[in-house]
Amino acid sequence: MTAIRLGAPASGWALHTDVVVVGSGVAGLTAALRCAETGRRVVVVTKANLDDGSTRWAQGGIAAALGDGDSPEQHLADTLVAGAGVCDEDAVRTLVTEGPAAVRRLIATGAAFDTDPASGAIELTREGGHRRRRIAHAGGDATGAEVSRALVEAVRAAGIETVEHALVLDLIKDAEGRAAGVTLHVMGEGARDGVGAVHAPAVVLATGGMGQVFSATTNPPVSTADGVALALRAGAEVSDLEFVQFHPTVMFLGPDAQGQQPLISEAVRGEGAHLVDADGVRFMVGQHEMAELAPRDVVAKGIVRRMAERGADHMYLDGRHFGAEMWKQRFPTIFAACRAHGFDPVHEPVPVAPAAHHASGGVVTDLHGRTSVPGLYACGEVACTGVHGANRLASNSLLEGLVFAERIAADVAAAAAPGGAALLTEKDDPPRETPLVPPGARPEIQRVMTVGAGVLRSAAGLAGAAAELRAVRDTARPAAAAPCVETWEATNLLLVAEVLVECARRRAETRGSHWREDHPDRDDARWARHFLVTLTPGPVRPADPAAPADPADPAALADPALAVRTTAGTAFHRETP
Repeated sequence: MTAIRLGAPASGWALHTDVVVVGSGVAGLTAALRCAETGRRVVVVTKANLDDGSTRWAQGGIAAALGDGDSPEQHLADTLVAGAGVCDEDAVRTLVTEGPAAVRRLIATGAAFDTDPASGAIELTREGGHRRRRIAHAGGDATGAEVSRALVEAVRAAGIETVEHALVLDLIKDAEGRAAGVTLHVMGEGARDGVGAVHAPAVVLATGGMGQVFSATTNPPVSTADGVALALRAGAEVSDLEFVQFHPTVMFLGPDAQGQQPLISEAVRGEGAHLVDADGVRFMVGQHEMAELAPRDVVAKGIVRRMAERGADHMYLDGRHFGAEMWKQRFPTIFAACRAHGFDPVHEPVPVAPAAHHASGGVVTDLHGRTSVPGLYACGEVACTGVHGANRLASNSLLEGLVFAERIAADVAAAAAPGGAALLTEKDDPPRETPLVPPGARPEIQRVMTVGAGVLRSAAGLAGAAAELRAVRDTARPAAAAPCVETWEATNLLLVAEVLVECARRRAETRGSHWREDHPDRDDARWARHFLVTLTPGPVRPADPAAPADPADPAALADPALAVRTTAGTAFHRETP
């Protein structure tokens, strides 16, 4: 199959290793550590600094059946309910069964969770969708920062080589179609700068999420869907991109606020804060038996409905009854963020509204983290393990990163060494360079997605989004978009936005975090299944608009074409060769 890649200069430097891990959150660093423990040489590539991944922004904690009276079966049940009928039960069972031991290994690595002063036991809190207290937290509401600190220190202590400030571009394959490394661009000057390559027979994608496809998100600026876009261009299957979780309680900073927005953890509601409208009415009471602690999709929909009823652009989170001491001790990070933005949660409700938070879908993997491309693995938010279904259960994401990263390391250790096939050359298989869009396309993509594919969707809105994204793609011309970080990121966002919209158009039902106002009911008979999406070179057009298209010309531009099929049921998993 003809390779598809981003337009980029030729590699000017190269590294050779056994495993290259792309990403430095909980999934990437855990995979790197566990692979190194088996004797493999590992290189970690990360887009910013080693400690700048999405993990450090996680406030709530890690969900695992660690408490008295809790069990993996109960955790399984809560996860399946939140996933709205399309979780892969085998994947969920793997998560909840192996989760407690994975958390204990994280503690042994150096992560310090909050403990009871008297007993020394790990303190557990409750979040939406959980019927038990099973959320382990650190620093009150700074769990991600503590997990990141511990893993970064362990990676540095292990002497694992890292390449920071590096945007991954594309997968390198050998002549047999196996993963053989990645190309990347190092931003800055030094021993390695510009475009280079890391050659390795095992590639682990742990690039995080795609929140920057929307105007307002809890994700950091680096979350531009690079891993999913790379996987699509490499021929890997992706799925469930239509299931984007919008966190219900993101601090509302005004209707024009864009970029990364301050999150107010679900743990605040877990400790008893209430959602209220401008009149102080608790509008979630009566909408769900768990009220404010219903699964996130239910709460987000409840907020949006109330906003529509009241003609408002936000609701409020009321935790005044906590008192100053509890805010400062239990939620110091959130308390400081509220004060920094001019809100005092001790004396007033805090304005909140849903914002893009977590991608339940991604690159499809089996239970060992293997994708449909041999040698290419994925874990963390970039992956679609089947654990989350249509809606992620709160605090399952850090656990997923831990469990499946360890499974990848075990699989890498057990795998026989590849046969040493030669790298795929451009002479053997001339690549098609996907057209790059101008840097200015990024805010337009975000606007289109927010309006047409946000919390509330419809056939008309999604059709309009598809047309506007098509118009953005039509701006892709070499003269308008020289290869650089900004054009690569915008091109990645556009590709993933197109896949998301296509899947959302096809899923004519409401399920989990996918809400179709024109199809308000869940339809298990037709849609208790997944879309599997792959990318193929589409219609070829010339770099020069005035010239005729020549499909045999390697320099011609190939618009991506999406191939979509469905699974027979809710299970993904297969034994990948």
